[in-house]
Amino acid sequence: MALAELKAGMRHAETIVVEDRITVNRVVGVFAPGTDMPPVLATAYMIGFVEWTCMRLLEPYLEPQHRSLGTQVNLSHSAATPVGMKVTAEVTLESVENRRLRFSVVCRDEVDVISEGEHERFVVDIDRFLKGVEKKQGVER
Repeated sequence: MALAELKAGMRHAETIVVEDRITVNRVVGVFAPGTDMPPVLATAYMIGFVEWTCMRLLEPYLEPQHRSLGTQVNLSHSAATPVGMKVTAEVTLESVENRRLRFSVVCRDEVDVISEGEHERFVVDIDRFLKGVEKKQGVER
């Protein structure tokens, strides 16, 4: 398959179980150890899960030298999901503009819709991208 075969309307869903390692405590603990936060799915991990779900939809259509990178996220996080509960991310490819891909997103746990919004990804040549990263690393500070 190829990038040209991607079409608006394509859908994909993935499901995870919320584990302690993806809770608010774990994210906040990186910045402020010992901070007492509730054991619920962290927004940061929910966003990562949405990105991964989009990547899974795209996998069969990308050439070996291509990767998709997130460039914009606009998601709500309107309900808490406790450890042990399943969360499903459903993504729909809304538009394909050359290498820019826009998705609509809905995430649900076993009780509520917990997130809705949009996500944008851009397809890059990984070698060219990494050359830019290396150049940036060489900049004197």
